[in-house]
Amino acid sequence: MTGGTKKRLFIGLLGLSLLSGAALILGVWYLAVTPLHSVFGRLLFWLLVGALAGVSLITALGIGGIVLTIWSAHRFLALEGSARVAINLLFPLALVIGRLLGRRPEEIKQSFIAVNNQMIRSRRFQLSPGQLLLLLPHCLQWSLCPHKITINTGNCHRCGKCPVSDLIGLREKYGVTLGMATGGTLARRHVKQYRPRAIVAVACERDLTSGIQDANPIPVLGVTNDRPNGPCLDTLVAVDRVEEAIRFFLGGAPGEVG
Repeated sequence: MTGGTKKRLFIGLLGLSLLSGAALILGVWYLAVTPLHSVFGRLLFWLLVGALAGVSLITALGIGGIVLTIWSAHRFLALEGSARVAINLLFPLALVIGRLLGRRPEEIKQSFIAVNNQMIRSRRFQLSPGQLLLLLPHCLQWSLCPHKITINTGNCHRCGKCPVSDLIGLREKYGVTLGMATGGTLARRHVKQYRPRAIVAVACERDLTSGIQDANPIPVLGVTNDRPNGPCLDTLVAVDRVEEAIRFFLGGAPGEVG
């Protein structure tokens, strides 16, 4: 799936989610105007219609902001709040609709990550290395390695049998903070401990999607890992893509990550 297709899928599913919400409003409106309800019931339903209409307007503005940002590659600050609301509110519904349309959850999450990365890249950053956290999953480590590096990556013996050595090399080259996590709890602990201004995260689609949402409003560039041996076992990652994401946050030239 190309980058453009990824982004269109997620935005399309957001739009379908918005239409579903609008259909719900129409259904409530129909119930509100039927003569079977009391005055209190009518008032209650109209209040609900108003609330849903307000949410729909905000999410519609958010989807518009996402589309404009991706189309123009420029930041629309006034619409960023609405865009976050649209993504957080409609993403679960987009997953459901996507499944009904025969789309795999991983495919939808890839699209979400691509949209998120494009939104981040519409902004400009000039962070110091200490403000950037490189967050890695423990499954990048060679599964037969006898050295425990989850708590202390300094225990890595740099044998070259997994990507960890090269990623530690990026930490040394750029001076960024590096954390390795066994799951969401430890990842959130790293974020709380280091308090980064931005994050470059490597993970599978599922963990990246939840991590990007959990870290909000901290900007996260997600780099999906490769899983030739299945999930959570001896995974790989394109180190050059990780390096490019680091350079972007440190003020380097933007490129493509996803």
